[in-house]
Amino acid sequence: MYAERAARLDGAVVWTVGARPAAEARPVLPDGCMDLLWSEGRLLVAGPDTRPHPPGGGAWAGVRFAPGDAPALLGVPAHELRDRRVELADLWGAREARRLGEPIAAAPDPAAALERLALDLAVRAPAPDPLLRAVVAGLRAGRPVAATADAVGLGARQLHRRSLAAFGYGPKTLARILRLRRALALVAAGVPFAEAAAATGCADQAHLAREARALAGTTLSAYAASAKRLTPQPSGSSTTA
Repeated sequence: MYAERAARLDGAVVWTVGARPAAEARPVLPDGCMDLLWSEGRLLVAGPDTRPHPPGGGAWAGVRFAPGDAPALLGVPAHELRDRRVELADLWGAREARRLGEPIAAAPDPAAALERLALDLAVRAPAPDPLLRAVVAGLRAGRPVAATADAVGLGARQLHRRSLAAFGYGPKTLARILRLRRALALVAAGVPFAEAAAATGCADQAHLAREARALAGTTLSAYAASAKRLTPQPSGSSTTA
């Protein structure tokens, strides 16, 4: 069963999911976020996705960072981890990963211990860039990319370069992903497809359907049916390696 709560780290979420039958697992969909993961004695990083990622087995705990925050904490540009699940040992070395993982393995609540690790990383990292937060807020609200760039005082090339490092892809892709997440939330709530498309800035229902196939690997009908059958899994629960 999936559960989440707000983390003590600004903008982040702590989540857990128990082992479950394959029939109850759902693919992890793109959401613009990166996660620090713990499962079966391993620390991993989930990079930003541009396509659905197969669900993993076993029990997992994770910290889902606000879009754009994780690269500064992990010391690696987001685009280097795009569509990947990477052992922390591959980024920081086996000795450091083992040192960081030992308190989590010994903790009665691995999710809380993972949250403490994220807080420790944040203390040593630069503060979140308010410009990147403004970019996310603008795109999440449906503001066009050009208008978002103007609002934060960046040229198109500057915004693209900053977005690759922070989010893993350019602002247009981030905008598409955030728009699709808004639309799928409406679809899961039972809003008719055409209304969900209009409410989130898609040209029409066919446009939304194409985006669902391209980014989520599903049809709107299949997603709506799964939302009725299963408890919806919120974005960013990257329970896979």
